[in-house]
Amino acid sequence: MSTQAQAVIGALYGDEGKGLMVDRLAAATPGAVVVRSNGGAQAGHTVVDPAGVRHVFHHIGAGSFAGAATHFSRFFVAHPMLLLDELTALGQLGVEPEISSDPRAPVTTPFDVIINQALELARGTARHGSCGLGFGETIERNLRPEFALSTKDLFRPDLHARLVSIRDAWVPVRLAALGITALPAELAAALADDITTARFEADCAAYLDRAALWPDRRLCERGPVIFEAAQGLELDQDRGVFPHVTRSNTGLANMLAISVEAGITELAATYATRCYTTRHGAGPLKGEVPALSGINIVDPTNAPNEWQGTLRLAPLDLDTLRQAIARDLTLDRGGITIRGGLAVTCLDQAEDGFAITDHGEAIRLDPAEAASEIADLAGLPLWAESWGPRRGEVRLRMDAAAA
Repeated sequence: MSTQAQAVIGALYGDEGKGLMVDRLAAATPGAVVVRSNGGAQAGHTVVDPAGVRHVFHHIGAGSFAGAATHFSRFFVAHPMLLLDELTALGQLGVEPEISSDPRAPVTTPFDVIINQALELARGTARHGSCGLGFGETIERNLRPEFALSTKDLFRPDLHARLVSIRDAWVPVRLAALGITALPAELAAALADDITTARFEADCAAYLDRAALWPDRRLCERGPVIFEAAQGLELDQDRGVFPHVTRSNTGLANMLAISVEAGITELAATYATRCYTTRHGAGPLKGEVPALSGINIVDPTNAPNEWQGTLRLAPLDLDTLRQAIARDLTLDRGGITIRGGLAVTCLDQAEDGFAITDHGEAIRLDPAEAASEIADLAGLPLWAESWGPRRGEVRLRMDAAAA
């Protein structure tokens, strides 16, 4: 039983290529289990398999194409309604991942989604950048023990009564606290319809058919662990710029807590960044520009959408990158040994002379040398660089592979 683990963490605002890196590490780690350490269904980690088949992973670990199992940690928010859709899509691709969940993993209900969407719509042009999937509302509700719902609760004989209580008692209290006096007609109809609750109960039953209960403390019995973070360090609830953050810790914090339970003593953390910066959703973005010179952006995953708008762009800012990673690496480690390295992605989209910034000054780079130079300037060893969306286009350094 190994006491070493690997991790992939987004260094900035998400969309850095975490799915690609998890897929590459899983392919190099036979028998791996990918552990979702934060976030929920709002994640979108794109993987293209060697044959060119593409899937955006939301719930399931991004190592599934490489044969890795998936584990939902106690910090991961399960969304049974959307999980089943993803499993159906993967089944059509011939992929049937083995899934386990810590019993404490919170569960999103349709009522959390309704509140989330009503709140974001009410904000109008002052939206926070939510995906509209109920993630933050699930966290909020679970702070109230009488309305909390975790994976183990889906086995309860009084599940229906608990859901009705959430609908009839929690939703009005929460809406009043948010200052929402009336729901949009479509959301109001969904809230009032008993079919909404009945369908969710069916989704929960199907979820339990697919996910085995397995505590985080026994993770290492399942195989070599690869932690897969969601979002990025600049969206961390404790370190990002409020209110444009996610309701979770996006870096090492959750991984360290899980590792203490599981007896993991060594952790190799790969911090992923594109060779430029993106942000999908509202909030500050240093150096934001309408278009990036020297970058031919290819991003079919982050299409404009109602909840997050259009993908925003900026040159990679080394000050921001260094500070974000340094803050993460200075967390209390609980006696766990941590090594950190950098992965630079999307280099195939860069042209000669594209620019990054450092201390407000532009630095022109040759794409062929850019990953090494960015890593040197960031003060980290270079563990990986990607020149395309498939694992065969990722150059994995020995330090990361041996971690």
